[in-house]
Amino acid sequence: MTMHHRGPIAGIASHGNLIATAGYCNTVILWDADRRQALARGNHDHLVNQCAFNQSGTLLLSASSDYTARLWDVPSMRLKAVLGGHEDDVDMAAFSPDDRLIATCALDRKVRIFTVDGHCLFSLAGHTGNVLSLAWSQDSRRLVSSSVDGTLREWSVEEGRALQTHHLGMRTDSVVIDRRGRIWAGDDDGRIVRVLDGAMRCWPAHRAGIKKLVLHPAGTHLLTLSYDRFIGVWRIHDNGEPEEICRHPCPASIWVRAATFLDDRRVAVGTFGGTYAVLDWQTAQWDLTGVAAGKALNGITVAGPHIYSVGDAGMVLRDGLPQAAMGSLCNFITHSGTRLFCGGLLGTLFDGHTGEALYQHHSPLNCGTLFVRDRHRYLAVGTYTGELLVFQLNDDDGSLQPVQQTKAYANAVKSVAANGCHLFSVGASGDVCWHDVQTLQPVRQQHKAHTRIANACCAIGERGFASVGRDRTLRLWCGDEEATYATPHAFSVKAIAIDTGQRFLMTGSYGGTLAAFDLQQRCWLPLQRPTASGIAAIDWNPNRSHFVAAAYDGNVHEISL
Repeated sequence: MTMHHRGPIAGIASHGNLIATAGYCNTVILWDADRRQALARGNHDHLVNQCAFNQSGTLLLSASSDYTARLWDVPSMRLKAVLGGHEDDVDMAAFSPDDRLIATCALDRKVRIFTVDGHCLFSLAGHTGNVLSLAWSQDSRRLVSSSVDGTLREWSVEEGRALQTHHLGMRTDSVVIDRRGRIWAGDDDGRIVRVLDGAMRCWPAHRAGIKKLVLHPAGTHLLTLSYDRFIGVWRIHDNGEPEEICRHPCPASIWVRAATFLDDRRVAVGTFGGTYAVLDWQTAQWDLTGVAAGKALNGITVAGPHIYSVGDAGMVLRDGLPQAAMGSLCNFITHSGTRLFCGGLLGTLFDGHTGEALYQHHSPLNCGTLFVRDRHRYLAVGTYTGELLVFQLNDDDGSLQPVQQTKAYANAVKSVAANGCHLFSVGASGDVCWHDVQTLQPVRQQHKAHTRIANACCAIGERGFASVGRDRTLRLWCGDEEATYATPHAFSVKAIAIDTGQRFLMTGSYGGTLAAFDLQQRCWLPLQRPTASGIAAIDWNPNRSHFVAAAYDGNVHEISL
């Protein structure tokens, strides 16, 4: 295979014998579905999040974190137009059913409507959170958007104005409209939501949030993908009731963010790299030919003389060499003494030295940190569904004992850090929260501490904490002192770490840039860019007195001050 994805596939679309896939390797690839062969590709300047064909299959749209959507000729994949104007990641782009217009939505909380030649007709504001998905009515006159603000909003396409707002009360990642005008959505409680004539009804469907909802072209079936790692198929009866037909567990290589119907029994599904997977949902058979996770690294920790890292492939590396396979993408790795822990998309907490499963949660694991209480060691783990899981480490036999599970946020815990007094965490909502180390009870929460997603945090000794996020700010939380500093990064700030001298904070962005903040002088050191790929995680290496950064290019970069 001459062309393939070197990272997760976040979006997928089909038309006849063509399939398009949008990847975190900054590419959108066109495939011959019959031969499962790559035909051509187009490039973005950042992650590609979604893709969509027009009704005739002659054009393809792609939505990207480079703040644009792009229009491609099919099958040549020649670039025809760039749709700009958004001020943050574009999460989705879709053609109207009559192929005259294009709608886009983005993390700048806006919906924009374009002509097919790239002229913007309307920029629609009203959402108070990131806009994640949108859907067209069959007559191309109405548009529905979903958001992390817990609402579905209907818009008049002809007049460029809001029509109606439906309050779900929680994040909704995916929305579709069927031929009868019924709105269907999947929410963060794992429910299927139907809106009909302004009335809302919900059906429990999954144990964790629904990340993708797909409507069969005939309007007869719904497909649901959830962070509980199951894929469901539902028949829509004439009375508007969804009935579950089947439910299948997803292999570890499946990323439950993207899917499309191929026919009446097969669906193509996104993966963590290589190519797409195909599921025959009637026989529960998966075709994973060509699927191979990329080499991107997501977590890093320095333990003694060694540097440990882990990423999309689920392989723990020690000083760059394979040590143990976890069997699935891992988001973080941390250590305490000789113990090494990691976890990720399967919701499994692993022993990083052996790959042994230590604990199973119902949703993916995002982050972890160690702390000490009453001379005993503890591990705190943050999940995609907002829980903080706390475990005690048994010093005698090295076992791990669950102590407490606390709901910290309505959605994902993005990062957690600890000092002698508090557990400090940041959430996808932009909130930050302090938990008392002794009681594990929340003692303070700052809503919208970051105006966009808060991505990472670290402890500043016993003085306090620091956090960074999509709003490209650094926030210091040190006792009575709270300060905000604009970072020099051009893209969302993904990672932060501190040196053992507690003077320098190193920050890393999705754009591959790193910048150190001097806590004494309260100033930024010169920006560095060791890679064009994003920086996923940072740690301090006391053996060499410099920082080490894990990147999506699969490399560990050494960063001197």
